[in-house]
Parts: sequence; C-alpha cells; structure tokens
Amino acid sequence: MADHLPAKTPLLDRVTVPADLRALSEKDLRQFADELRAETIAAVSETGGHLGAGLGVVELTTAIHYVFNTPDDRLIFDVGHQCYPHKIITGRRDRIRTLRQGGGLSGFTKRAESGYDPFGAAHSSTSISAGLGMAVARDLKQRDNNVIAVIGDGAMSAGMAYEAMNNAGALGSRLIVILNDNDMSIAPPVGAMSAYLARLISGSSYRTLRNFARQLAEKMPRTLETTAKRAEEYARGMATGGTLFEELGFYYVGPIDGHNLDHLLPVLKNVRDAKDGPILIHVVTQKGKGYAPAEAAADKYHGVSKFDVITGTQQKAKANAPAYTKVFANALVTEAEEDDRIVAVNAAMPGGTGLDIFAGRFPERSFDVGIAEQHAVTFAAGLATEGMKPFAAIYSTFLQRAYDQVVHDVAIQKLPVRFAIDRAGLVGADGPTHAGAFDITYLSTLPGFVVMAAGDEAELVHMVRTAAAYDEGPIAFRYPRGEGMGVDMPERGQMLEIGKGRVLREGSKIAILSLGGRLAECLAAADDLAAHGLSATVADARFAKPLDIDLINRLADAHEVLITIEEGSVGGFGSHVLQHLAMSGRLDRGLKIRPMVLPDRFIDQDKPGVMYAEAGLDRAAIVATAMSALGVAETVSDTAPQRA
Repeated sequence: MADHLPAKTPLLDRVTVPADLRALSEKDLRQFADELRAETIAAVSETGGHLGAGLGVVELTTAIHYVFNTPDDRLIFDVGHQCYPHKIITGRRDRIRTLRQGGGLSGFTKRAESGYDPFGAAHSSTSISAGLGMAVARDLKQRDNNVIAVIGDGAMSAGMAYEAMNNAGALGSRLIVILNDNDMSIAPPVGAMSAYLARLISGSSYRTLRNFARQLAEKMPRTLETTAKRAEEYARGMATGGTLFEELGFYYVGPIDGHNLDHLLPVLKNVRDAKDGPILIHVVTQKGKGYAPAEAAADKYHGVSKFDVITGTQQKAKANAPAYTKVFANALVTEAEEDDRIVAVNAAMPGGTGLDIFAGRFPERSFDVGIAEQHAVTFAAGLATEGMKPFAAIYSTFLQRAYDQVVHDVAIQKLPVRFAIDRAGLVGADGPTHAGAFDITYLSTLPGFVVMAAGDEAELVHMVRTAAAYDEGPIAFRYPRGEGMGVDMPERGQMLEIGKGRVLREGSKIAILSLGGRLAECLAAADDLAAHGLSATVADARFAKPLDIDLINRLADAHEVLITIEEGSVGGFGSHVLQHLAMSGRLDRGLKIRPMVLPDRFIDQDKPGVMYAEAGLDRAAIVATAMSALGVAETVSDTAPQRA
C-alpha cells in the first residue's frame, strides 16, 4: 500500500477538529479540500465503503465547517453515505481506516460516536424533520445556534422530506436546508451569473429590501398585497428556480456550484447571518468528484470494496456460490418469461435488489419509484387489483418504512402482492441500521399473510415460482445477503406446497427446526452433536406462516429437545411455534423447547461470522443450546469461529 498513500497533507495535518479548520486562511481552503479528497480516497481504498457521495461533498463539507460553528451549530447529513470527509475533519481521522469494521467507525453518522454527529442516519429523507425538531427546541430554549440539514436530490423523492418542509414553512423557525443536487435532476446550468444571483439574494441588502416591500404590500388592499407577493416570488423563481420551495415556505437560494469555494463561502456566510425563517440553498455537485474512475462510473463507485487507487480496480472476493440477489433476479426473469402479468417494483435500489437484470429483459414491466417505499407498496397493491402480479423487491430494513401500507393497503384487502425481502438477517459492514431483524415478526402477525424464508439458493428459486403462482393473498419470501451454500440449482423452481417444510436429516434425540439462512449452521451443528453421540434431526421449516403443524407435532413428539432457529427478533417464527405447542398441550409432556433468535439488542458491524457468534446463532451456539437443554456438559471446543 506504500505506493497508494495520499500526497503530503500539510494543511489537513493541522486540522484535528473544525476549530482548527476555521483558523486557516480562506485562500488555503482550496488546497485543504484537495488534501481532504486525497485522504478520503486513500482511506476508502483500504476499507471499502461509500465513496462517490463523499467525494462529491468535499468542498461543501469544508465550507460548512469553516463558516458555521460546529458542533454548537448542528450539522445533519441525510442518509450519511457522504459523511466520511466530515468524520476526517471532526476528530476521527486517526480512526478513519477502521470504517465499517468490528469495533471501528460506523459507515454512517452516529450520535454515540461523536458530538459532531447530532443525529444518526442510514435511512434517507429524515434530516429535515430532525433538523426542524432541533430548531424548534432551540427556539423554546431561547438559544441562537444554527441548524443545517444536508439532503440529496434522491432523498428529496421521499414524501417525508416534503412533509417536513411543509411543517417548517408553517412554523417559520430558522432552519437551513442544503439541497445537494448531484444528479442534475432538478438543476439548470450553474455558472457565474447564477452564483452572482445566489450571493445577491442571500445577502442582507436584498432581504431587507424584500422585507420592506412585503411590509409595504401588507398595507395595500388585500388583492394588491397578494399580487405583489406573488410577483416578487415568481420573478425571483424565474431568475433562479425554486418556486416549489417558495410555495412550501422556504426562502430559496441557488443554484450554485458546490465545488467552487468562492461561490459557496459568501452564500453560506449570508445565510448564517440571516435570522428569519427557513432557507433552502440549492447546491449542484458531482458524485465522485476529483477521482476519475468514480466520475466515470458513479453507480459502481457509490459503494465499493477495497480498490487500487491508481487503477480504480476493486478487489472482489471469489464467490463459491451465486449471490442470493442474483439468484432471485434470474428466477424472476424465468417466471416473467412464462407469465406476462409479472411486474417488478423497487424503491431506488434496482442494482441492490437485482431488478436491474429484470429491467434489462423487461423494461416496460419494471418500475423504480425512487426512495418511496410507502408508495412502492401501495403502487404494487394497485397493480394487483387489476390482475397483475407485482413483485415488490425491498430490503427488509427498508420495508419497515412502509409497514402501514403493508397492513392497510395489502393485508386487509387480501391483495396478492409478492414481497421479495433481500438482506434478511445480519448484514456485516452495514451494521444495525441495515440488518433485516424484524420482518418475520412484523409480517407473521398479519392475518392471511404467507411468509417464507429460503434455507439455500435452490429454495429461493422454488419460492419465486411459488409466489408467482399464488393468488390467494399477500406472500413474502426472505433471503440473506451474500452467497448461497453451493447447492445444485434447478433450471426453474418447483411449486412448494403452502405451509409445508422438509426434513433434511433424521435423528432421534434432538430436533433442530430452522427457518431461513441458518440452515447450513444447523447441519454443521448436527455433525458436531453426532460426534458426541447425540443424534439430531434437522428440518427446514420453509414457512413461518402458515406453520407446518404436522411437521412440528412430529418433531415435538419424537424428540426430547426441539430447537427453533431464525435470523430474526423475538416474536417471530419461534414464538408462533411455542404458541402452537402450548395450545396443543405438548409443553405439558416434558418437551424441552429452545427458541433461538437474535438477541434483544442492536449488533454493531463486524464480519458476518463474528456477528452471528455474538448473536448466538452459529453452530457452536446451537450445539451449546442442545447440550444445555439435555443437561450434558459441553465438551465441544472446536466449533467456535475464529474472531478477527
């Protein structure tokens, strides 16, 4: 890595916290930003993580910390993908190469990590709501600090952002929103004229004149007052854009070049010194700015593995089996070739969910609705009412954002929406904010829902076909992040009987009933138990709902110990099994049942094997649970994973 170290960083070396940055001369900030960009690239090349978004806001982050008095002035980054330069400036440079690793820095903003992170983020479109709450609290406490929310144009596609802006405009609290437009999706060209206009209208002279004119208009007859106000707003809107934001009650400034510090600094100073109402600054940036490979392929450099700084080549681990996401995508294409009613919906994650593959084959039947999970679910429900077969492919953690729609718009109406739930279980470097911990619980409580979980990649193919054929109501299937088990793959899936599991290994003493991605660990644990003379049955439940009652009864009646295991929170599959066994009276017969679930805490990022060991859901934990239930002293010591 010696050849890939950043160039010398004399200015960055002088900055440990933003107060040090503010001690620099303005003329030094261009060089400082260049050094900050080089350090960001060098760090992420060693750790992997989100690169393009952070490179796009280097100058903006520098300017904000230079102009505003952070952390007294609150700075909130929406989502947090772009926060690595911020972390370097705010006292965490010495740990930046621990990003997304066990015991290291989070890949997102995190309150417990630094006082410079006033609000944790990882899901989008929350910054304006949080910022408004902070601004109102400041007003109630009669303080005078600024609150700045930085939100991307993609995050602006979510309804929550507009709900917050509408409320902010009505309340009138002083709040600064910086719209980081890095897709040119809403921005006209920027240049010297727009920079001049932005500086002019953000200045106190224009604002004083505007306020005087408004007061004068209020003394006019009502019709003239309304006409005057609208004339001013639309005249300024025609010159600079932003009429929509003005209608929501924000004073609009921009667009300005987010990489030009000479444009950014005076506008930020003007806005800092303004004392009335909410303001929106429209800043145009480029993802991956300053690093040619990232500029050329912003999508591929949004999230990266370790890479070579000089060539940009990313280090990809050799897969031993196909990734679950790709297996799902290919299986869905296969089913769609047989049924033209199948359509696919995703919420701004076509690559993450694999639906880019589906869109390449069926572009007219693929719909990316933006960061709008609530809309995605109800949109899919509408498709279902007209006889289409919608597959809504949404990460488990993101589907949480649309639970009300899942209940009211899908479940109550018994509409056959198919939910493909990616990233089920723990997710390694993305940590607790992206873990799929709750979907088994929150879906299995809903009447009429069918909930499946794939034990291996072949099972996922079968579940795609089963879901495509199921028209009785809503159906969901979950699958983990990463590669499968390397099992033989069918050309096309088989129809599964709803509510029926399978037995993979017969035993006599212990029954291990697995739901989902821990199946390989269950089989390995059975091997370990057999080596110690303990015979174990291993079954794959396949369905969390409806339960395979016959299978559960047989396992309970024929074994001394029954262990259920799932990658989900308490209240899910194991709880439903316990409910059945209690009501059937089998718990009164001396059956030892041990539900194994994720612990009642959020688990920080680490290597997946270490996370599952910490969660107590690996082979060693299964063995220990079985032996403890039998009252047998554990002698197995070689099953625990090696921790990093």
